[in-house]
Amino acid sequence: MYRVVITGAGTVNALGHDVSETLAAMREGKCGIGDLDFQDVDRLAIKIGGQVRGFEAEGRYNRQQMSLYDRFTQFTLAAAKEAIEQAGLTFSGDLAARSGVILGTAAGGVSTWDQNYRLVYEEGKNRVHPFVVPKLMNNAAASHVSMEWNLKGPSFTVATACASSNHAMAQAFQMVRTGMAPVMVTGGSESMLCFGGVKAWEGLRVMSKDACRPFSANRNGMVQGEGAGVFVFEEYEHARARGADILCEVAGFAMSSDAADIVMPSKNGAARAMSGALADAGVNADEVGYINAHGTGTAANDKTECAAVADVFGPHADQLMISSTKSMHGHLIGGTGAVELLACIMALREGVIAPTIGYEEPDPECALDVVPNEARDAKVDVVLSNAFAFGGMNAVLALRKV
Repeated sequence: MYRVVITGAGTVNALGHDVSETLAAMREGKCGIGDLDFQDVDRLAIKIGGQVRGFEAEGRYNRQQMSLYDRFTQFTLAAAKEAIEQAGLTFSGDLAARSGVILGTAAGGVSTWDQNYRLVYEEGKNRVHPFVVPKLMNNAAASHVSMEWNLKGPSFTVATACASSNHAMAQAFQMVRTGMAPVMVTGGSESMLCFGGVKAWEGLRVMSKDACRPFSANRNGMVQGEGAGVFVFEEYEHARARGADILCEVAGFAMSSDAADIVMPSKNGAARAMSGALADAGVNADEVGYINAHGTGTAANDKTECAAVADVFGPHADQLMISSTKSMHGHLIGGTGAVELLACIMALREGVIAPTIGYEEPDPECALDVVPNEARDAKVDVVLSNAFAFGGMNAVLALRKV
């Protein structure tokens, strides 16, 4: 087995258009959630979200590219560019032939679906653009990343609802770890913030109308966000030989299925994923200093996750720091684990723990150190990143300081 490290990171999300802006916002406990701005938002009951603002796609992509790039793909390409440039890699020859891209998304081109349904059903058009299908398909972003950077190895998209990014990054991790690929570009993206996307989520009655307050007793639901997070996973010796700046090591991973309910989370399923990640990484529970929680701000998710943490970590749970950055950037659904991984890297590299903002009232069922409202300086060597999705799909990554 080979060691796997991260040598590049990129993002676009409600907190910033790159990693530097995003981490600065996390350190400040900045909230990127605000009033939504798109067509027919007045017809929605939910009018807030972690919307990416000021992202001028027309200035980044030409007319032909715009006809092919849904918003989720636009975000992905911008994040991938930042990550690959930071890694300092050029893909050619054998490196190009063996390296690939695995990305996560829950729904793919929702904005394209929304726009074209409007044209056909509301405006009565009988034709749509010939590139609608390649624009909306879930693998569009992964395909365009592979074409843009000449990645000819394993390339595909993973869709497991809110765990999509973590599952995608786990597959990339396994490919590098087993020697199938020396480098993998991985992460995830999502852009559901349009009328149809939000209207569908309203039906679940799990959305907050005012704020995302994970772990706070007065929490009243999740808030959607949008954006992308992309990383370069690289075999350790390959990275060291070329003098790459190593951000951290991906030490282990585990996944589980609740096999119980399509929407209600299971404590046992979450606990098995966390325990499995620790075992795969070869670390003891008391070595973990921080967990980036799934922490959606719904009553069921938060208390279930806290109970699972207590079961896995026992007495050490009281010494753990656990926070949800969804309180700042919203829940990016299939892209959320990728953006949250940035908080894990910040904890390991900078010794800064991102806070859970919006925390107002202690909840006895979430009686852990949730790093309320303000970032904290703390030295940690091992962290976990949790993702627990509808359908009972659980995916946990373990990362280690290098």
